[in-house]
Amino acid sequence: MTCPYLPGRMEQQLFTELSGPSAQNVFERLGEAGFRRSHHIMYRPVCTGCNSCIPVRIVASEFDFTRSWRRVLKTNDDLTAQDIGARVSEEQFDLFRRYVESRHGDGDMANMTARDYVNLVTASPVDTGLVEFRTPDGKLVAACLTDKLRDGFSAVYSFFEPDMNSRSLGSHMILWLVQEARRQGLRHVYLGFWIDDSQKMAYKRRFSPLEVFGPAGWHAAETPEEPPRS
Repeated sequence: MTCPYLPGRMEQQLFTELSGPSAQNVFERLGEAGFRRSHHIMYRPVCTGCNSCIPVRIVASEFDFTRSWRRVLKTNDDLTAQDIGARVSEEQFDLFRRYVESRHGDGDMANMTARDYVNLVTASPVDTGLVEFRTPDGKLVAACLTDKLRDGFSAVYSFFEPDMNSRSLGSHMILWLVQEARRQGLRHVYLGFWIDDSQKMAYKRRFSPLEVFGPAGWHAAETPEEPPRS
């Protein structure tokens, strides 16, 4: 299929279906091997002549809450966060649409219907929940679809109010997952694929310390700013 991240390239994936009573166990084993989940599928790019998609995860117990990260947390300390499980609502879909149209209007998600959104949240055979972030007056301003593994959380997809740039809501949700992982004694927050040449995916290098997945398994990134390619 056409690569969703790098123009002019084709994507090839290795994938398998998650089903049956062993779905959670298979999900966790593959997640720890650099795979990502979408609906009931686990996948990983295996593109000929390209290894730009690098699986990355945050080491939550060692995460560096810099002054700028603490400022993001302070800016959003009025928000309440609640894991509501795999429940969907029109309010969520309205926020999802505003976010996608503002940030990813040229992508495949721009054509998603309400039914597609329901499937995004509910078509999961593993331990999945949607964390909602609300203002003191109850307004939904951000949400993060999150899978739980035995060693941490996997951020599947997040969306937020596009008119609230000063809050850095995308970063705040990742920071919240790091804090929640620490609170539960979990080691990692999986961020999916880091792609140096994709503006949409390069932001992940700002969260350190990072581990990257290569031929020898997970290992520390060479620098906090730019994980090495495997």
